[in-house]
Amino acid sequence: MDGAKLEGKTVAEHIVDFLERREVKHVFGLCGHTNIAVLAALAESPIDFVTVRHEQIASHAADAYARVTGTASVVLSHLSPGLTNCATGVANAALDCIPMVVIAGDIPTHYYGKHPHQEVNLHADAAQWEIYRPFVKRAWRVDRADLMAEILEKAFHLAESGQPGPVLVNVPMDIFSEVIPLDSFDRIRDNTRALKKPSIDDETAREIIEALAQADNPVAYVGGGILLAQASEELREFVEHMGLPVAHSLMGKGALRDDHPLVLGMTGFWGTELVNQSCLNADYIFAVGTRFKEADCSSWYPGYTFNIPGSKVIHIDIEPQEIGRNYPTEIGVVADAKAALRVLNRVAREMYPDGFKRPALEQKIADFRTDFKARNVEMATSSAFPMMPERILADTRKALPEDAIITTDVGWNKNGVGQQFDILTPGSILTPGGFATMGFGPPGAIGAKLAAPDRVVISLVGDGGFGQNPSMLATAVELDLGIIWLVMNNNAFGTIAGLQKAHYGLTYGTTFPGSAAAPANGPGYADIARAYGAEGHRLSAADELLPALEAAIASGKPTVLDVPMINNPTPTTGHWNILDIYSPDKDVSHVAT
Repeated sequence: MDGAKLEGKTVAEHIVDFLERREVKHVFGLCGHTNIAVLAALAESPIDFVTVRHEQIASHAADAYARVTGTASVVLSHLSPGLTNCATGVANAALDCIPMVVIAGDIPTHYYGKHPHQEVNLHADAAQWEIYRPFVKRAWRVDRADLMAEILEKAFHLAESGQPGPVLVNVPMDIFSEVIPLDSFDRIRDNTRALKKPSIDDETAREIIEALAQADNPVAYVGGGILLAQASEELREFVEHMGLPVAHSLMGKGALRDDHPLVLGMTGFWGTELVNQSCLNADYIFAVGTRFKEADCSSWYPGYTFNIPGSKVIHIDIEPQEIGRNYPTEIGVVADAKAALRVLNRVAREMYPDGFKRPALEQKIADFRTDFKARNVEMATSSAFPMMPERILADTRKALPEDAIITTDVGWNKNGVGQQFDILTPGSILTPGGFATMGFGPPGAIGAKLAAPDRVVISLVGDGGFGQNPSMLATAVELDLGIIWLVMNNNAFGTIAGLQKAHYGLTYGTTFPGSAAAPANGPGYADIARAYGAEGHRLSAADELLPALEAAIASGKPTVLDVPMINNPTPTTGHWNILDIYSPDKDVSHVAT
């Protein structure tokens, strides 16, 4: 064996070399005594370590970073409390199918079973990795240093292939520091970085296109899988050629521009009458990259969003388990959305060169949009203060460039945005969908800005969500990230307060002392921002918002805008089963008005 092969580095150094070869630019995390060997290796690397004050900030930021870059992000965590602090953000990524590799330190192997400092071993020794088992695609415990190379390679492949998601690589701290030769890492140098994705054959494509061509009222229903596959352009080409109106799930928002003439809008509980009724009347539903989840499907109750059985379903998804999970499927296809749509576009042009036009449908969509905006104009232009949420969204849309990246959280900033806020660049809205995690949006904005430093990034967040982890401001200030956090401040956990008021007649534990206009001893979010070194402004009139947003964008500085807001309900036409649980046999709205 030659001298180069015998020359060794620590496992931590090998990990950093591996990440550099994969062109990783940022690692998100927080230090601990189990992972500082990796930090020492990163100190001499072009990779930037994004240090945070709480591990949940790291995992949420990494989640958003992966959504914008389209590749797996990397999180570095300490053992036990670091790993559990990180868990919420990793689970959020898992439920939204976001690729992420979490590298976590652990106790030394020679202390397995002795219950050393911070070990979790109440039921089994050396078992902290099992904490992540319910929500990661795979969790590895690295027991031998020479296995690190192939485990890392498998980790990235698994995170990014099939239905994407997070994985955990759990590493005892003594293995990080073990010196090993280059052999095991050399063996994987020439391996492919990305696996080819499955597509469909021409016969299947013809079957799908013929069914859609013969349908009287076909509807395309798309989810976040379109965005994960970066298939927006292929989708646009297909629906335009086939004349398909497009409904989308919450996670599918922005798959096409919201002002596209064929876009119906978001389905389900917060869907409009147009989109829900169009889906109810569909004879064929062409579903791509969607899981038909509860809120998007009005808890699967017939008569609100979908009538299945009744409508026939063509379902394309990268994950076989999603097909037929919630609705029977006539044609089920396991394929990558982008690859499948490329074939469908080619075959559709061969079979029907002239395509299909539905001018009456496009006019119906245009008329509904005009009417909806007209019905909303009073709220969207209201000078009331605290502000109407509709006015906040309207002014924000005016201030932002078309390609601005918006992170949402939970409440009006997610549900209202899904229904009323136009996304004009595919993939520019980052929303916590499956886990619906309060606190995702503010740190998510950090990951988005690092991934796209030249784009405007704004976090639309409630006061409850902003209060989860305000220490993310420290990271933003230290890295000079010109992010805007717009706090839609109704002095409450507003959506839950509305539910409780409607069904139980009180708001115990869901509102804060005082009111949005005059909170009693509550946090001053603008003051908190300034204390961290960011800009902070609390608005005192509705007309201040638009110029404040424009000034914040122009400044390029991290800025918090505290905007007092009335806790209006988001209008709905769908249904949610929790209403029946709270108030069985009663027609009670989801909110008290």
